[in-house]
Amino acid sequence: VRWMMYWIVFALFMATETFTDLLISWFPFYYEIKMAFVIWLLSPYTRGASLLYRKFVHPTLSRKEKEIDTYIIQAKERSYETVVRFGKRGLNLAATAAVQAAAKSQGALAGRLRSFSMQDLRSVPDET
Repeated sequence: VRWMMYWIVFALFMATETFTDLLISWFPFYYEIKMAFVIWLLSPYTRGASLLYRKFVHPTLSRKEKEIDTYIIQAKERSYETVVRFGKRGLNLAATAAVQAAAKSQGALAGRLRSFSMQDLRSVPDET
């Protein structure tokens, strides 16, 4: 349970870090403070992750549990439709690319065969 709390808090930290790095990375000792915060989260003596999880994350998740469940159900329904739609689009693109490649290669093949016609072979001197 302790590790679960740590990884959830750490994931939230990493998600917010992407924005804070852009905005306040110029702040003196920013990276040192960030490193000290991660050590504080991880330390078994301070139990920072457990503290943050119990004070902020768990109450928020408990309050919004029904909304989260609704979003998950909607995502499941939409994901199937999206996969089918992108699958059809991908198959159409692949079929178009295959037809275009076949048409281009057929022209190249015909040109190559024309270069080996009987008239061309007669112009080659006999080596016997």
